[in-house]
Amino acid sequence: MEAKWGLIPDMSASITLRELIRADVAKELTMTGRVLDGKEAEALGLVTRCVADPLEEAEKVAKEILSKSPDAVAKAKQLYQSTWVASETECLKQETSMQRQLLLSWNQIVASSRNFGVHLPYFQRQDSKAKSQKDD
Repeated sequence: MEAKWGLIPDMSASITLRELIRADVAKELTMTGRVLDGKEAEALGLVTRCVADPLEEAEKVAKEILSKSPDAVAKAKQLYQSTWVASETECLKQETSMQRQLLLSWNQIVASSRNFGVHLPYFQRQDSKAKSQKDD
């Protein structure tokens, strides 16, 4: 879009795009200012998915995430946020550290037990105090 104003991408586009698409595609889109539809954006990896009802899909994904261990979800986010551009050594170090924090915790035991049909409640941490989370 900046091309039509005689500008170049800003707001970290030079970093973000290189993590998402090939250089030739980024150059073409930048130099032409071509606007993509959702399907093309999905094919290029710029969006996670393109669906007819985005709200319904978002609620479905949110519900699926909420059904998982809150500790594992938080650690997964932390892992990718802190290691996305880190060295392989640093990635493995952090992965191991976070995995050790999760192993044999209540929420990890609950997650494992659910694979065997035993539905125990997860505990959601809030203000450093454990609080039971009701299941659907």
